[in-house]
Amino acid sequence: MSLRLIESIIPTSSLSVFDSMPENGKVVGRWDEVLNDDKSLVRMLVDSSDVEKLVDDLVDRFAGVEEFRVMLLPVEATIPRPEKPEPTEDVKEEKSPERISREEIFNSVSQGANVTNVFIAQVILATLVAAVGLMRNDTAILIGAMVIAPLLGPNMALCLATTLGDRNLIGRSLRANLFGLLIALLASISIGLFFPVSLAQEAIEARTHVAPGDIILALASGCAGVLAFTTGAPSALIGVMVAVALLPPFAVFGLLLSAGEYRAASGALMLVATNVICVNLAGTVTFFVQGLRPHLWWEVERAKQATRFAIVVWVVLLSILAALIHFELGN
Repeated sequence: MSLRLIESIIPTSSLSVFDSMPENGKVVGRWDEVLNDDKSLVRMLVDSSDVEKLVDDLVDRFAGVEEFRVMLLPVEATIPRPEKPEPTEDVKEEKSPERISREEIFNSVSQGANVTNVFIAQVILATLVAAVGLMRNDTAILIGAMVIAPLLGPNMALCLATTLGDRNLIGRSLRANLFGLLIALLASISIGLFFPVSLAQEAIEARTHVAPGDIILALASGCAGVLAFTTGAPSALIGVMVAVALLPPFAVFGLLLSAGEYRAASGALMLVATNVICVNLAGTVTFFVQGLRPHLWWEVERAKQATRFAIVVWVVLLSILAALIHFELGN
């Protein structure tokens, strides 16, 4: 049972409202503290899967109240161990989503769309490590680059932004993606100018063409990356899967460009394009299937339209690439 502590500041006169809230039956524990005549602090211990509905209810009731605020805090442990509360008879039981709340997901994922000095450093370092691993044909070194996984954040943020119809986050995510790829390209080309690059290296040659298995890997990586964020699981291990599908082939693309192997480089670029499309397609569908929607009703329809449009675009692009892959394999 994963728990969250919800702290909300509301008018003291509205404390009684909590007793009639539909989600009150899902609260494991509640403690009220009067701060002054006007404000009170209400703490509620809630299962993580029930947080979103309860917070939405609070926002609906108190969004227009001055100084109203809701804070979500993770709970590592509590003694005695809590039991899942039984809903009251007058409360219609609805199945909670098997994920953490929308606000927690947004706060975690949207940070990946920020182009910061740390992000730039991670892209450069991951590209350097990946390039060395590729040239040495050393799997252990490649895993080191995968653990850094700098391109995980922007792609997961793009999937989330599409699902929520958040145009601002879509723009930030695209910017971070393009900026990260540009940095990785410049870094890999620079390395290729100073070190010998050969297609005889198995790790490099394997990333110069696309196979059906690569599509399956990328689709699984996008789905796994989203599940890592929405369940609150550590993203590092899942980030490795996403990094497998994104950074190493792009490093191969830059290395081969610097070596003048343009035909092979085009194959690596096709692999990158296939992986990016598959990761975003699978990620967007996974967010949507998990029921991630905006809270406000007039934003829900816009989000659905954005999601449908994005899925159609990704599917069309993937179909085009699949046709090209089939043509290449046929030759």
